[in-house]
Amino acid sequence: MKLSPDAITSLLTSLFPSGMIDDLAREREVVVRERKLDVRVLVWTMVVGFAVGGEARSIAAYRRTYNGATGQNLVASSFYDRFTAQLEQLLRDLLDHAVEEVAVPHTIAPAFDRFRDVVVADATVVRLIRFLSAFPATHPGVSGLKLYLVHSVTTQSVIARAITDERTHESTLFKTGSWLRGRLFLLDLGFFKYRRFALIDENDGFFVSRLKRSSNPLIVRELREWRGRAIPLDGTRVFDVVGDLCREHIDVEVEVRFQRRAYNERKSWDSKRFRVVGVRDSDADDGYRLYITNLPSGEFSPEQVATLYRARWVVELLFRELKSQYGLGRFRTEKEHIVRIQVTAALLTLVVSRAILRLFVDHAQELGDDCVFPTERWAKTFRSYAQQVLSEIVVSFSYEPNLPDTWYREARQPSPSRLTLLEEVNAALYAGFMS
Repeated sequence: MKLSPDAITSLLTSLFPSGMIDDLAREREVVVRERKLDVRVLVWTMVVGFAVGGEARSIAAYRRTYNGATGQNLVASSFYDRFTAQLEQLLRDLLDHAVEEVAVPHTIAPAFDRFRDVVVADATVVRLIRFLSAFPATHPGVSGLKLYLVHSVTTQSVIARAITDERTHESTLFKTGSWLRGRLFLLDLGFFKYRRFALIDENDGFFVSRLKRSSNPLIVRELREWRGRAIPLDGTRVFDVVGDLCREHIDVEVEVRFQRRAYNERKSWDSKRFRVVGVRDSDADDGYRLYITNLPSGEFSPEQVATLYRARWVVELLFRELKSQYGLGRFRTEKEHIVRIQVTAALLTLVVSRAILRLFVDHAQELGDDCVFPTERWAKTFRSYAQQVLSEIVVSFSYEPNLPDTWYREARQPSPSRLTLLEEVNAALYAGFMS
């Protein structure tokens, strides 16, 4: 049985029910009184229209998309006035709702079932075209927005996010607490901090991070015996000896010291024992890829730890998808709240795309089809047909757009007194002839 177009429309309109959009819009004062603009269509224009690409980063293009979908003729000033901080809050509310509803069933290694969730935290910098004082960059005279995401590998969904300026370090956005329990965190060097690792461990969470060279922890015990005349590692520091080793793997227990958070204006020192594993790689510094973790040695070999860490690349692919497929960063504005609106719209676009992907994954499983849908290939497909998705949604709201009328209104010269180039040439020639 094939999926019908109605199945996709039904899925998306149930993800953001019209009543919910209307209620939130009134609560956030996006809609103060009934007007010609339909806030439901505005939301879907922002979400689906963002995927169309190119010029769709300008408010003028959003207005044309809205008018084309509904058959209405909203003037530019009326449409532009809707792009407020209240609209940003509405989109954020919808995003909070959506991330709870959308989760693609994972088909990855059974080892991931050991954890409540496998999570990647990372950030990317979006260079803004114009200077915005709200988003100072690390270099003077330019603007830089930092998008921080906490991404679930197992469900392929965003579970937390923040928008800051480029100067804010992403590690300060990582929150600790009881939510860490049972989750495995795959962290890059930007989040490397012994105190953070200790808090994850003390909240019954797990972590894997690349080992920072400047840390050089003390080895207190080898977790694997080697035959022959193996170099003893107890009492040495990792980077002091790693260059002399020839073994395929390194698996040791290390002791690290770190400062706890200040209490009564005093900082105390503490120590913790973690595990450092290494996998031989001729392209890596010192010949090994080194990781620090609290995963138990009896359950996860060094190779398995390294393989788990490879899943961290999903967030890199996610950022690449947002930038290359959905044009994140091609914003034409000098207003902070409009930048935030468009970043939130991009994340909503991602959520909607994943919702449809989940529909196809479920459908393939029902048919017994073992096909897979690579995320970037899926994003290209979704982007190519996003305009049709918007049209189906708007038709379900009982609009009957008239494309020729829309083209006629949008393409004609808005000011009758303004001449085209050929009309200017003609007028100049005629004036010269008459003189």
